[in-house]
Amino acid sequence: MPTDTKAQGPLRGVKVLEFVGLGPAPFCAMLLSDLGAEVVRIDRPHAGGGGPAEVLARGRRSAAFNLKSPGAVKACLSMMKSAHIVLEGYRPGVMERLGLGPEEALKANPALVYGRMTGWGQYGPLAHAAGHDLNYIALTGALDAIGPKDKPVPPVNVVGDFGGGSMYLAVGVLAALHHARTTGEGQVVDAAIVDGAAHLMGAVHQLDAIGMWSQPRGENLLDGGAPFYDAYRCADDAFVSIGALEGEFFQLLIDKLGLSDHPAMQAQYDAKSWPAMRQTFEETFASQPQAHWIDLLDGTDACFAPVLDTKAAAENPHMKARGVFVEVEGVRQAAPAPRFSRTPGAIQSVAPVPGEHTETVLRDWGFSDAEIANLKNDGGLG
Repeated sequence: MPTDTKAQGPLRGVKVLEFVGLGPAPFCAMLLSDLGAEVVRIDRPHAGGGGPAEVLARGRRSAAFNLKSPGAVKACLSMMKSAHIVLEGYRPGVMERLGLGPEEALKANPALVYGRMTGWGQYGPLAHAAGHDLNYIALTGALDAIGPKDKPVPPVNVVGDFGGGSMYLAVGVLAALHHARTTGEGQVVDAAIVDGAAHLMGAVHQLDAIGMWSQPRGENLLDGGAPFYDAYRCADDAFVSIGALEGEFFQLLIDKLGLSDHPAMQAQYDAKSWPAMRQTFEETFASQPQAHWIDLLDGTDACFAPVLDTKAAAENPHMKARGVFVEVEGVRQAAPAPRFSRTPGAIQSVAPVPGEHTETVLRDWGFSDAEIANLKNDGGLG
C-alpha cells in the first residue's frame, strides 16, 4: 500500500523523488515528508545507513537503483512522469551525465518541479568547485558578521546548509509547484546556498544602509557589540543570554538586577558607555549560578533566556509544553515544524535502509512484475 494513504500533513498527495545526497537536500526532503509529502529516496545499491538515528532521512521509503544501467535510468524517468517534485544535490552536470537532467525530466513530465541544491549555484566561476557550508557563507558576508573581534566563528551549518540551502529549496519547489498546478508548466529551481545565505543577511544590509552596522565585527548592535544583546558567563560556568534592545525592556532588566541607579546604565545606546556597562553585566551575572538568574528573570519581559545544550533544551518547561522535541525509538529529535491547525504534520517513519522498499515502491508507482523482473535481470536494481 502506498505510504501516501496514511501520510499526515498539508502536503499529502504530493509525490517527491529525492536522489540521495548530503546535508541540505536530504533536510529539505525530510521537511517535505514531515508535512505529508510522499518522498521516495533513490539510493545507491548496497549503501549503508537507515534506522532511527539517521534523523535527516526520516519519513520516506527507499528504492535502490544502479544508475549506470540504462534500464534504471529509464525507470527513474518513468517515475518522474508521475512525480510532482524532484530533488537532487549533486554538482552541476552530474544529473545530465546520468541522463536524468532537467531537459530529459521535463520532456517526460512538462509539469515537473525540478529542485537543484548546490553551494555555489548552477553557474558562475565557482560552480564546479568543491566547498562546504563554511566556504559558502564566507563568500556572502555572513561569516564575517559572526563571532568576536579577533576571529569569525563557524555557526555550525545552520546558516548555510539548512537556512540558506534547505529552506530556500523547500520554499522554491513549493512556489514552483503552485505555479505548475495553476499553469501546467514545470520548471527548474536553482537553490544555491550562496544565494540563500546572502538573502538571509537582509536585516544586516538594512542596518548597514542606515549606519547601524558600520563598525568591525563584534562592535555592532546585533553581533555582541551591544552589552545588552549578548551572552554572559555565570558563577557555575553556564551562560545566560539577554536581548533587551528596547528601552522599556532594558529598564526592566536593570530593575530586576538592581542596577537602575548604576552610572553605567544611564545611557543605553551611547556606545561610549558600553565598556563600563558590559563590565557591570559580566560582574553581576558571574556572581550567581545560572539557576539563580532563571528564577529571577525567566518569563519576564527582560528578554532573557538561559543558554542550554541540546539535552537541557529538551527538558526546558516551555519546550516540553510545546512538544518541540520528540523521541522516536530512543532518538531525540525536533518535531515537525511549522504547525498547522487543520493538517498537522508528523514524522512518518524512521529512516529506511537503502533499497528497503525498491519493489514495493516500483509497484506503487505503476511498474508491472515483468518490468521489475527485467530491471533485476539487467542489473538496474539494488
